[in-house]
Amino acid sequence: MLKVPDHQVAGHQAGDGKLGPLIDDSGKFYKPIQSDGRGSKEVAFYTSFSSNTNIPNHIRRFFPIFHGTKLIEASDGSGQQPHLVLQDIVSGHLNPSIMDIKIGSRTWHPQASEDYIQRCFKKDRETSSLALGFRISGLQIESKGSGFWKPDRKLIQKFTAEEVRLVLRQFVSSNSSADSGVDPDCTFVSTVYGGSGGILAQLLELKEWFEHQTILHFYSCSVLMVYEKESVVKEMSSGAEVKLVDFAHIVEGNGVIDHNFLGGLCSLINFISEILTCSDVHTAKASLQDPKNYCYTNCNTQN
Repeated sequence: MLKVPDHQVAGHQAGDGKLGPLIDDSGKFYKPIQSDGRGSKEVAFYTSFSSNTNIPNHIRRFFPIFHGTKLIEASDGSGQQPHLVLQDIVSGHLNPSIMDIKIGSRTWHPQASEDYIQRCFKKDRETSSLALGFRISGLQIESKGSGFWKPDRKLIQKFTAEEVRLVLRQFVSSNSSADSGVDPDCTFVSTVYGGSGGILAQLLELKEWFEHQTILHFYSCSVLMVYEKESVVKEMSSGAEVKLVDFAHIVEGNGVIDHNFLGGLCSLINFISEILTCSDVHTAKASLQDPKNYCYTNCNTQN
């Protein structure tokens, strides 16, 4: 039985006659294959990636499992359409807190049309992408007793550097709320961001690979961060996961390091490391007088 995902925070969403992804009860995610060339590029990426022996096994865990393609009834009622069949990353979580972060100060790839480049550049400039090297594309944070805090995407696109930092703190807080007057308590920061299996450690593992890999360049790709607050409370383990998603704009690396992705990843690592290591997260002051200098310092963060 296919259904619309409850916990999708970014990308095209199904519903009201719109084409979007579907999920089933077996942990699979069905993503419509776009007909404008991006879909075929993403299929080609997954097909090639799954058989590429140059990808280390410990890095493969950061990518959704690929189950091939399949014709299924599209969510917009247009009949059977081809879909990518992928791992449903959040299927193992009952009430997941999720953040989708698009990495890179530049989200357009070199072969893109001039019109597409201009549209992407405008969005990169108007969001935090150009200044910080990443932007938050969507999020939902479980608020105990009141469901989820899921701000509107138009609001998210306007986040300043300080608001990005605030949301990254809210993501690991027990008092997450749309109320800007509530100071995030960062109750879950050490369990979710810290530790040998926490989000920071996973991001550092990815960073180490991107410092050397020259196989591919990941334009307009997102880091998806997922965890469950109930697991932290009950088991003192968040089961936090980091996954890379959205591969419609991947190009060959041709022996060159992907500095666009690596720079954005380092910037995100710096933000999370600052939150994690600050001795008093409630009174920590920002150090973003010059966001570009802050974000693109040599990222030698130690966990």
